Amino acid sequence: MAPLGRTWQVVAGSAATGLAVAVAAVAAAGPWESGQRTAERSYAAARDRQLAAAAHPVPTRHAAPAPPSAAPVLEPVGPAPSQAAGAGDPLAARLDQLMAGPDLGPVRTGAVIDVTTGRLLYGHRPTTATTPASITKLATAVAALGTLGPQHRLTTTVVTTAPGRVVLVGGGDPTLELGGLADDTAAALKARGTRSVRLAYDTSYFAGPALHPIGTNENLAPVTALMVREGRENDSSSGPADRYDDPAGEAAQSFAQLLRARGIAVTGAPAEGSGAGGTRLAAHVSAPLSDLVERMLTNSDNDLAEALARQVARATGRPATFAGGAAAVRAALSRYGVPIGGAVFADGSGLDHADRLSPETVARVLALAGAAGHPELRSVLTGLPVAAFTGTLASRFHGSPAAGLIRAKTGTLTGTNTIAGTTVLADGRLVAFCFMTQGAPAPLPAESTLDHLATTLT
Repeated sequence: MAPLGRTWQVVAGSAATGLAVAVAAVAAAGPWESGQRTAERSYAAARDRQLAAAAHPVPTRHAAPAPPSAAPVLEPVGPAPSQAAGAGDPLAARLDQLMAGPDLGPVRTGAVIDVTTGRLLYGHRPTTATTPASITKLATAVAALGTLGPQHRLTTTVVTTAPGRVVLVGGGDPTLELGGLADDTAAALKARGTRSVRLAYDTSYFAGPALHPIGTNENLAPVTALMVREGRENDSSSGPADRYDDPAGEAAQSFAQLLRARGIAVTGAPAEGSGAGGTRLAAHVSAPLSDLVERMLTNSDNDLAEALARQVARATGRPATFAGGAAAVRAALSRYGVPIGGAVFADGSGLDHADRLSPETVARVLALAGAAGHPELRSVLTGLPVAAFTGTLASRFHGSPAAGLIRAKTGTLTGTNTIAGTTVLADGRLVAFCFMTQGAPAPLPAESTLDHLATTLT
C-alpha cells in the first residue's frame, strides 16, 4: 500500500474532509496465515479435540456477560436448521448445501443481512458466538470511527520541560516516522539558541501491559504509545516482521540520531521521563483516522488495531490497556444498537482466542457501516480487501466469478477460519455476510468453502 500522508507542524512557526478510498494493491498476509507459535497451535488443538468429541462449549478465559435470552457461546454439534427468508428459497438451499460440506469444522455458522432493510436473509446458527479471529477488527474500526470521527488524527509531540531538556511524547501512533519531526524540532531549538539537549521520552499515553497474551510475536509489537513503523526491525510496512522488544526506546534512540544529524547535540542516552507541563516545540500528526482504518482492514494490521482500541478507551475515560480497549469497543457497539449477545472482547485485533462474536453481530456491524445515516463509518467498507486483488484477499478468489465483486475481511487462527464482507445479490440488493467455522480438518479447504459461500451470494 502506498505510504499514508503525513503532516508536520512547528508550533513556534505556525499554529479535506470526505472519506478516502483504499486503491493500492497489497499482498500482505493476515494474522497467523504464516508461521504460528507452538503454544498457540497446542491451545487450538486442545480446543478442537473438545469440539469434535462432544456437545460442550469451548471454555474461555473471560466470562461473557449476556442477557438470559442470549445464545450459548457454542451450540451443540449436530443438525441445525437454517433461518432463511422463506421456505424453498433457492439461495438458502445452496448455502445450506455448502454449510453441510466436509471441509468445515464441527462448528459452522453464518448470517446474511440486507443492508438497506436490516432483514436477516439467511442464518445458520446466526447468534452463536465463537472465535472470530481477525474479523474482530471490524468492531474495532466501527468503535474508533464512531467515537473519534473519521478526520481524527493521532499526534506525537516534542516538548521542552527545562532549559536544554526535550521530551519526545508518544501519542499512540504506530505509523509514526520521525524525519519531519526531527527537522521541525531542530529548527525550533535553533530558533531558541539551543544547540545541545538531553532527550527523554514519554509513553504514558497508553498503560500496560504492553505485551499481548499471545506473547512476543512477529504479528504484533509490544503495544506502546511511542513506536516508529510499528516497531519493525526491517523496512516492511505490513505483514509479519521481527519486532523490537522495546519499540519506545528504539524510537527515542533513532530520534536522538536524527537530531544530531541536524546539528543538535544530544548528551547521554535517551531515558524515560515525563513531558507533562512542557512547552511544545513541534508535532507530527498522522493520516486521518479514516485512512488508518482502511490500512488496518486492508493489511489486517494488528498494531493499528490495538492502538485504535486504546485510543477509544482513552476517549471514553477508560484505561488505555487491552482490557480497557476491549470494554470501550463493546460499549461503542452497544451505543450503535448492534446486538452483542454472547460477545466477548479480549483485544482489538482478534489475535486472542478468547474473543467471541456471532456472525449476526459481525454482519450487522458491516450493515451499520453501510447505513445511510452513518457516513462516519464508510471507511469500514472501503477498507475491506477486494476479492483476488487486494490485502488478505489478494491470493483468494482467483478464477472465481466473485473476483473483484466481493469485499471482505478474513480471519485466521489455528482452528478458526472466518470471512465477513459485502457483495451485491443478483437482484441488486447490497448484503453484508459473515461465515465462520471452528475446528476444520485443514485450513485451506475450509477457506475455499468459505469463499464458495460468499461467491454464492454474487
